[in-house]
Amino acid sequence: MELKLENLDQILEKVDKGPKYDVKKLREESIKDPKWLAFGSGNIFRGFIARVNQDAINAGKEDRGISVVETFDEEIIEKIYKPYDNLALSVTLHKDGNFDTNLIANLVEALTLKDMTRIKEIAINPNLELMSFTITEKGYNLYGSDGELMGVVREDLEKGPEASKHLMSIVTALLNLRYKENGKALTLLSMDNASHNGDLVKNSVMLIAKAWLEKGFVEEGFIKYLEEKIAFPLSMIDKITPRPAEDVQKHLEALGFSGMETVVTDKGSYIAGFVNSEEAEYLVIEDSFTNGRPAFEEGGVYMADRDTVNKVETMKVTTCLNPLHTVLATYGCVLGHTKISEEMEDTELVKLIKKIGYDEGLKVVVNPGIIDPKDFIDEVINVRFPNKFMPDTPQRIATDTSQKIPVRFGQTIKGYMNDENLDVADLKFIPLALAGWLRYLLGVNDEGEAFELSNDPMMDYLKESLEGIKLGDFKETEGLKDLLRNEKIFGVNLEEVGLSEIVTKYFEELSHGPGSVRATLKKYLA
Repeated sequence: MELKLENLDQILEKVDKGPKYDVKKLREESIKDPKWLAFGSGNIFRGFIARVNQDAINAGKEDRGISVVETFDEEIIEKIYKPYDNLALSVTLHKDGNFDTNLIANLVEALTLKDMTRIKEIAINPNLELMSFTITEKGYNLYGSDGELMGVVREDLEKGPEASKHLMSIVTALLNLRYKENGKALTLLSMDNASHNGDLVKNSVMLIAKAWLEKGFVEEGFIKYLEEKIAFPLSMIDKITPRPAEDVQKHLEALGFSGMETVVTDKGSYIAGFVNSEEAEYLVIEDSFTNGRPAFEEGGVYMADRDTVNKVETMKVTTCLNPLHTVLATYGCVLGHTKISEEMEDTELVKLIKKIGYDEGLKVVVNPGIIDPKDFIDEVINVRFPNKFMPDTPQRIATDTSQKIPVRFGQTIKGYMNDENLDVADLKFIPLALAGWLRYLLGVNDEGEAFELSNDPMMDYLKESLEGIKLGDFKETEGLKDLLRNEKIFGVNLEEVGLSEIVTKYFEELSHGPGSVRATLKKYLA
């Protein structure tokens, strides 16, 4: 049985949950009068955010689905959306080993940036409530490692709205169209796992718009429109959504589904007709919308004020989950682990994440009230990470680590600097985490064998910085010293804050030779 609209009745007999609405009618009406335009079509979007919208439609609180645009990897649309009529199976992996399957049917159209005429039509629809983003942290970034605007962005600023190539420039151009067409308000909602995600969108859009104003591409009134009528709420999202798992594929095939194989695109996306994700999920959104909003609450979303979202997000991204994930990712790859759950049986790694989370991180975390940080970290360490049915890999989590370090570790270091009762020099395990990442970047495991590094936009720069450093032949090179001073990478200048020495010392110990990673961890975590 193929995942196709023509098989809808058959499919609904096989799944645990699905649409309780007329799918064809919803699609027609949503295309005619779109309310939600989503940029980024990947697994977290299909498995979680789309389901939140479907829950609201099922509850009778919404009558529109989502128009989705893939902005980075067109193959996702060509190979997964279109062949399956934009349907997806969202599979929840419970820790007791049971799988729940939910048919997602509210993705009404699947576009790429080549479909710009249609995207513009949607953008100027007066009833459009929001543009949402799940494009990863790097999707908002306008700057290169040298602190200068990227070439593509500089070109966009020179050539103006019509010729935009960077997604943030394209979005700014779409907002300018809306401003000129009807001046209706709109909300831009980032749902990426990134610190102050709403501000990332806002800062990029405002920078581009002001540069265009200076060059005469947009009116003064457009800036006023952005400041007064466009909202950029913050959000905190948390649901681990790994690559499609073979066990889940087999489960779906046993239910009678065909064509459930995983596709690996040229750009490295792992996608299938299904998404598998963990049971635990959190989405907290700042309730600041200027043209109406979806009934998010129907999908279990917490709506809160800005301060609360900030606190929850800071709690998760800088302390209670993401830093621990990054440690398991980098050390996991070096120690030959292939599953996050199996790393939770590695005594030293569990000790290390507990030290970073409970001992160093919680000292600077603020309790957001709606979620308790200690309870959250307990659930992460005792329930979520050890879930054997979650096929998450350190290799996946290690992707784009350079983009994550400033927030996941830099913020805690800053927290120590800004608290007169704390001393940065007391940090012992966050430096060990940073040194572990540097050791990972050597691309050699603890047995002394080469392994493939996960994708990272800064990889060329990082490799260049560590040139001359090899396993068994450590040198404190100028490249390493410069890297440790790079605030763009670490969130702080490690030399200035007094941590470069300890990071270098750990890095040297981790790089002595085969077995030195395990020996170093044992030494400091005895």
